[in-house]
Amino acid sequence: MPNRRKGTGNTSLMKKSRKNTSHSLRIRDFAHLADVNLSFGDLTVLVGPQGAGKSLALQWLKIALDGRQMVEALRAAGHPADRSDALIDLIFGTGMAMGWHAGSSRIQFGQTSIEPKNIARRGTGKEELFFVPAHRSMLISDGWAAPFQKLNSDTPVVARLFSQNLFDRFSDKDAGTLFPVEKRLKQVIRDKIDEAVFHGGLVGIQEDQQHALRLRLVHGDMHLPFMTWTAGQREFTPLLLGLYHLLPRTKQRKRDETNWIVIEEPEMGLHPQAITAVMLLVIDLIWRGYRVILSTHSPHVLAFLWLMRLLKENHARWQLVCNALDVKTASMQAVAKAALQKEYQAFLLEFDPDGKVSSVDISNLDPSSDDERIAGWGGLTSYSSRFAETVRTAVNQNPK
Repeated sequence: MPNRRKGTGNTSLMKKSRKNTSHSLRIRDFAHLADVNLSFGDLTVLVGPQGAGKSLALQWLKIALDGRQMVEALRAAGHPADRSDALIDLIFGTGMAMGWHAGSSRIQFGQTSIEPKNIARRGTGKEELFFVPAHRSMLISDGWAAPFQKLNSDTPVVARLFSQNLFDRFSDKDAGTLFPVEKRLKQVIRDKIDEAVFHGGLVGIQEDQQHALRLRLVHGDMHLPFMTWTAGQREFTPLLLGLYHLLPRTKQRKRDETNWIVIEEPEMGLHPQAITAVMLLVIDLIWRGYRVILSTHSPHVLAFLWLMRLLKENHARWQLVCNALDVKTASMQAVAKAALQKEYQAFLLEFDPDGKVSSVDISNLDPSSDDERIAGWGGLTSYSSRFAETVRTAVNQNPK
């Protein structure tokens, strides 16, 4: 946990909040989300306890930007997507329709209201927001991803769309080796990922003994099926392969139609060294022009956000960004310089005594704040502080 000191972040936080009104999402009375109000920077992080509704909020953001794409995918898979009474269940998963309360549920993106009857009119039908769901490894548990129509309505649409993206990548005639791939990532990022996650292994599609194509990790003479990989490798690989969709092989920085990326729990199964590699990839994405939103339970992710806000406020040199991420090369100069100009936001989703959830802007992440929710980074550092205080008390009380 960072040292507590008096900060001056509140004034800049107020300025940023006013700046972001055109990229804001407000959710009132949906399921247990009583009042969630989010404004999005270039990189935004959501934190909160298990079950607080971070994923629900981010799925509403997907609906706000890509409702038409989601409805068209459901319709093509044979679902009754024209029925507004069924649409919430179809999008969020069976049983979620009970979360929509006619007359009191309100969803607003910017100045536009969203409700089941107008979801199909949201967006152009192209994908403006690319969504990487949590539990992504479950979508390829047998080493092959399922297409959208093979997953039933118990699975949220964001997961079904992501699985389809993986299915298309696995099915591509040029799938072959999927990592490392030249010109897909900057070499320094490839090297960091290899060092932290794959350790010289090659990820690719191979034919197994039953003559079925499956995902394999190759280490020398060992050709390892997906379920024998480490937990971190299983969680990180679909994340990386999904993001390939947003990293054109050409000199073009980004996909024209896609401007937003959601990554749920990027830290799943990963060592802090690998989480740092993910954050290196994240600042490359925001340099490319994407607006990135992460949901997390990792203090390491919030520590990175805290770092970037303080480096920016102190007009730090770009080399310090590289030093923090252990990148010793000028090839990241443009990315590091851009990162110091970007806007960083953080929000806590918290339960009240009645089990309802509201949001708190904790973007300044000031360890000296009188508000423990901000000082404790939404609860991610409060236990380490409590443990340290307990040890300090024990030492002071020791009669020796």
